[in-house]
Amino acid sequence: MSAPSACFTYGSLMCEDIFRAVTGQSCPSEPAWLDGYRRHPVRGEDYPGIRPATGARINGVLYLNITPKTLARLNAFEGTLYRRESVEVHTNDGAAVSAWVYVFHPSRIHRLGDGDWDAEHFMRHGKARFMDRHFPTDRSDV
Repeated sequence: MSAPSACFTYGSLMCEDIFRAVTGQSCPSEPAWLDGYRRHPVRGEDYPGIRPATGARINGVLYLNITPKTLARLNAFEGTLYRRESVEVHTNDGAAVSAWVYVFHPSRIHRLGDGDWDAEHFMRHGKARFMDRHFPTDRSDV
């Protein structure tokens, strides 16, 4: 079985401009969901983390045609707070796709807040702050 060539995103990386800023490339994408995980805010941050949770489901974006270079950039961006795992996600047309996902590292679960991360709130209030924090240079091409 070969390694996945797709990546499921559920937080800031759902934004194509952020994904492109992190990876240096655009990839085809589509809406998807992941069963068996719950998304939580990370305390003091604008982004979320996920952890396994029976019966839970996360909506997100599936990026396709992930190259080794793209994966290396994602690994560097996610850092030690997350670990990359291979999972099965589902697209809106019902297809099951093997994909990478970044799960919050079990040793850092104490940093996850209660409740669900609010993607709409992030878009309205957190995205600009996130961009300024992670990509402080001129973003006219992002």
